[in-house]
Amino acid sequence: MAQLRTTPSATIGPFLAIGLTWDDGPYVVAPDAPDAIWLRGTVFDGNGDVVPDAMVETWQADPDGGFDHPDDPRGAAAFPGFRGFGRAYTVDGGQYAICTLKPGRVPDGEGGLQAPHVDVSVFARGILDRVVTRIYFADEAEANAEDVVLRSLPDDAARRTLIARPTDDGYRLDIHLQGDRETVFFAV
Repeated sequence: MAQLRTTPSATIGPFLAIGLTWDDGPYVVAPDAPDAIWLRGTVFDGNGDVVPDAMVETWQADPDGGFDHPDDPRGAAAFPGFRGFGRAYTVDGGQYAICTLKPGRVPDGEGGLQAPHVDVSVFARGILDRVVTRIYFADEAEANAEDVVLRSLPDDAARRTLIARPTDDGYRLDIHLQGDRETVFFAV
């Protein structure tokens, strides 16, 4: 009789673009929408090499702080042309790009407000489950200082891994999956 043994875990291969992305995935809003911005960055592995085949998903509130979802207890948002969800496959040497609107503040569950932020999931080869992080905005210093999530991080170095810097057409935040510059990821 053959004895069954456990097998090693399989890793996700470089096939995330097959059926998981769609033509308008990076467009939470149309690029010509009033106040549209681009969130851009590069995904890096633990060696500092770019990850050319990762997928970045975003979910966020609209500029008024509402979510395009019927379960939002404040009522579903109906911001014109805004869907709240984006998905981009990395291209051009690990670059991701999402066209969106800067989100408004949302309740933090403790009587305050969270700083404007975008929730991010990253899928890549070698990761059996997504990793989850956030993008905050450098020009929201006062709101960032009040944010319960940012305040919960151990130091400024950890907080900096979540703060996107302004660019000519939006903001940039590189994502480091491991290593000395590892982005803060959350267990959700």
